[in-house]
Amino acid sequence: MSVQEHRNRLYETLPEGSMVVSYAGVPVHTNEDDYYNFEVNSQFFYLTGMERENMAFMAVKVGGTVHQTLFIEAADPLHERWTGKMPTKEDAAQVSGIKDICYIEEIGSAISRYMGRFDIEYAYFDLYRCGMEDPDDYNTVKAREFARLYPAVTLRDLHKACVPLRERKDTDEINLVRQAVNITRQGLEHVMSTLKPGMLEYQAQANFEYTCKSLGAVRFAFNTISASGINGCMMHYNTNRDVIQPGSLLLMDLGAKYGNYCSDITRTYPANGVYSPRQKEIYRLVLKANLAVAAAARPGITLKDLNDIATSVLGEGLVSLGLIQDVNDVGKYYMHSVSHSIGIDCHDATFAGNVLQPGWIISDEPGLYIDEEEIGIRIEDDLLITEDGCEVLSKDIIKDPDEIESFMHGKD
Repeated sequence: MSVQEHRNRLYETLPEGSMVVSYAGVPVHTNEDDYYNFEVNSQFFYLTGMERENMAFMAVKVGGTVHQTLFIEAADPLHERWTGKMPTKEDAAQVSGIKDICYIEEIGSAISRYMGRFDIEYAYFDLYRCGMEDPDDYNTVKAREFARLYPAVTLRDLHKACVPLRERKDTDEINLVRQAVNITRQGLEHVMSTLKPGMLEYQAQANFEYTCKSLGAVRFAFNTISASGINGCMMHYNTNRDVIQPGSLLLMDLGAKYGNYCSDITRTYPANGVYSPRQKEIYRLVLKANLAVAAAARPGITLKDLNDIATSVLGEGLVSLGLIQDVNDVGKYYMHSVSHSIGIDCHDATFAGNVLQPGWIISDEPGLYIDEEEIGIRIEDDLLITEDGCEVLSKDIIKDPDEIESFMHGKD
């Protein structure tokens, strides 16, 4: 499915008299003369296929017809001298499939022209906010500016309009995630082949990321977690500076990003190449929950249903191991959910409570975190929901503890 088809699906849901305005985003300074790595707005990318900053997309649905325009930066030879070639109108038209390409300076006059000539009742901007304390996203800034100028027009959230479209991945999107997972597999195999006590956590991270970049994944789904020992009991630890001690475990939560689509995988490896009996005992319980979730994942159930399955398996196992007395105390050692949607974003667009449908890609990531024993184990796969079950996209990333030990022994 092309990005034009993505747009067509969106247009079918929009009422007459709608305007869509989506900005790619702008670079953000880290200090006096440098910038954070630019990440394109997800809705903008989904609708255009473009990943460059300082762009915007506009579509207007009036009179039963949709007018769509892409706004780009004009190529500046001096700017290109410093930062490289900029996309031309021809480049943008080829990637996006949009014929009407203008320069970004023209978007204000284009909005004014449509607002003056047509009865625009609804304006869709990306209004997504992760947390109340977060600064306004660039799209939010532009939405506030629009609302001040056109207070009679009803603002609507483009993010919410795109969620039902983005939940179900098309064939092209699935293939990009497959490739991201395959690259991640090779990165993890390099980690296993080089891992040894005395390494720093970030050296294992570097081995993974070097392999991924050499295979064409120029970005990652999120900051790599390379957590040894007690650090593996921290959900989003990414300091990655401690020494990997003999006999410890290394929990790596990571994912290559390919074609701007994410993978999200977690594996937990023994620093010495062999799990202790206790480590393997806990590992097998987590693996049991991981397999139970994959066996249950299918259309018609929810992510909460899958988490209930994982919680039940882990709770019963912890009681058997004597770590808790009541299954309801499982939260002492398992404190996150087992699944989320995966796509353009690692935690991709979805609504809580939505039932799984064919084409969804979700995570399967049970874990146990036993601080007093410095054992943190998480096993995460990526699942593609099919017509009657699921396909484990990461099935070739070994997770059986005996197979992991065999692989790591074979490195010598």
